[in-house]
Amino acid sequence: MALFVIADLHLSFSCDKPMDIFSGWDNYVERIEKNWRKLVGDNDTVVIPGDISWAMSLENAKKDFEFLHSLPGKKIIMKGNHDYWWTTMKKMEDFLSSNGFTSISILHNNCYRYENTGICGTRGWINEKGEQADKKVLMREAQRLTVSIEQSVKQGLTPMVFLHYPPIFANDRNEEILAVLDKYDVKQCFYGHIHGKGGLYSVNGEYNGRFYKLIASDFLQFVPLCISEFVQYDNSGNEV
Repeated sequence: MALFVIADLHLSFSCDKPMDIFSGWDNYVERIEKNWRKLVGDNDTVVIPGDISWAMSLENAKKDFEFLHSLPGKKIIMKGNHDYWWTTMKKMEDFLSSNGFTSISILHNNCYRYENTGICGTRGWINEKGEQADKKVLMREAQRLTVSIEQSVKQGLTPMVFLHYPPIFANDRNEEILAVLDKYDVKQCFYGHIHGKGGLYSVNGEYNGRFYKLIASDFLQFVPLCISEFVQYDNSGNEV
């Protein structure tokens, strides 16, 4: 049972919002599906940290979720800045249930167990140069991340964090989010949102004792990234 991650699918089966107008995004849906089916098995898990569908409502996102559900594996989805269809947990869970999208779960003020690792996360908030962060929203996101990690800790799991916005980008730091990562000694952080040449300024690899990785779909060449090497095992070396 492997663990994968890929963000920013930007599906648009239900609306006229093709991403292939951008350089490097040609045939991106076909590439995502081909690579996903090649790598991901039915017993695997894929975390998708935001920007899943361009739809403006849940009902309009149905075809995008049908596509996602048709792919192998369990999917854990999160909110991105372009997920305008996002609503309350109850409405989203009812939508998934009523449509039979049983392979899709929502990460929002909660966590999911994978072996002895807690899959934790939240959207995060702006830290791009020239942007003015909304303090209230940022503090709310930091609190949501805290709640998610706390649930992991209470279960005796080692937290692994997934964000949509990067906590560090170029010379900018999202101190409120980083403080939460530091408090719980989080060792791995995966994030999306950054596209194109922005990848040149993203943090990838070890930085101040923590591993960071940009996992936006175009940065990954539309190939889900296997991160099973970071999964925690019990003391005997066996999977929990």
